Amino acid sequence: MQSNRHLCIAKGQRCCHNLALPFRSYPAGRARCRRRISIASFSPGGNAVPDPTRITLADRFDQAIFDAIYSRALVYNTCWEDPSVDRQVLDIGPNDRMLVITSAGCNVLDYALLGPRHIHAVDANPRQNALLELKLAGIRQLDYADFFAAFGRGYHPGFSTLYRERLRATLSPFARAFWDRRVGWFGNPRGSFYFHGLSGIVARGFRSYLRFRPQLSAGIAELFETRSLDHQRQVYDHRVQPLIWSPAINWTLSRQLTMSLLGVPHPQRKEVQYQHERGVAGFVRDAIDTLFRQIPVWTNYFWAVYLHGHYTESCCPEYLKPDNFAALKGGLADRIHLHTQTVSGFLSAHREPISKFVLLDHMDWMSSYHPRALIEEWLLILERARADARIIFRSAHAAPRWLESLELGGDQGRLVERLTFYPELAAALQPLDRVHTYAGFHIADLRT
Repeated sequence: MQSNRHLCIAKGQRCCHNLALPFRSYPAGRARCRRRISIASFSPGGNAVPDPTRITLADRFDQAIFDAIYSRALVYNTCWEDPSVDRQVLDIGPNDRMLVITSAGCNVLDYALLGPRHIHAVDANPRQNALLELKLAGIRQLDYADFFAAFGRGYHPGFSTLYRERLRATLSPFARAFWDRRVGWFGNPRGSFYFHGLSGIVARGFRSYLRFRPQLSAGIAELFETRSLDHQRQVYDHRVQPLIWSPAINWTLSRQLTMSLLGVPHPQRKEVQYQHERGVAGFVRDAIDTLFRQIPVWTNYFWAVYLHGHYTESCCPEYLKPDNFAALKGGLADRIHLHTQTVSGFLSAHREPISKFVLLDHMDWMSSYHPRALIEEWLLILERARADARIIFRSAHAAPRWLESLELGGDQGRLVERLTFYPELAAALQPLDRVHTYAGFHIADLRT
């Protein structure tokens, strides 16, 4: 936690990006909870196993709220997957044609800096594509100072004028209508663009909470001023960790409404509860404890932007750095093509072979609600993938049960028989992930 990342018949596919924080987005407009066939409910031998995704009446209520939220909102205002990890396994080059779930577009722009032939940014949530479209318009039409003020600091006092005079006319009708009503998100001197959208609401709420916890607020501020891991661990262990895990925080993290605002639907939340004895709050606590003891905060722009409401030029996504902005303006941005549809919809309509797939975590959600659509998607991926294609995706579970048991039908066999996975490589890279809220990172090639 993506935009809906693709799928869905209902959701736009991205369910949940991450588990604990901004997760990707899924337009849920039509996700009615019908009784579904769960791929994860049966072992390959047909023996029933516990199914944490079994739908209850409460789950149906949670899903209705989730669908209502996602059918109307921009979910992710920034990406919540670490592209520096992705770069190490994708080996992007000039002959690559990529399919990437859009989310907030930050990582699409990051991959474009490596010069692939084409990047197809696909998202079923049109609001997520509208955000990337605005960024692309800004890259083409604005100078670096104006662009960084808007998307780096999250505040530009003259952005409304820049939008009307230089950006608006270049946008698609949907993006134009969307930003006509929301361009003020960039122009509030007491706020930030990064405190808008669903993930931004959660960030703003946490900042408000800190006003009532001055000691914790001071400890977090000191934490983000550290410049050595030893000092960082000391501050976290003595000034932050003892104060942050209050009953209020644990209760809030355990609410489905909180998870929905972060892009996490209840099937993914239940998956985490199933694998962690202390539930979602325990999972998040373990992830954050590890993160702030092992990964430098001074390069961790993912967490810094939600705590501060802005990036700095030394701690920001690659597309916001001056030389990279110039490279994108110089032509690399033109290699990005936006598609507001599901992954299956895109692959059905476009015949060109794809060499790199970045699928985020939407399959967790699909395995519970749309198992047949998940099978269809994988069949299309296998059909459209170039012989040397690489596929990466994330999951709330280190070993998602749907992955082991997914049958493709006919003579296609099981999915795991068609792919070669690299669990040792994924495990080696997982500790480097600056987001650190996915239990599973999966790297696969076609099996030849």
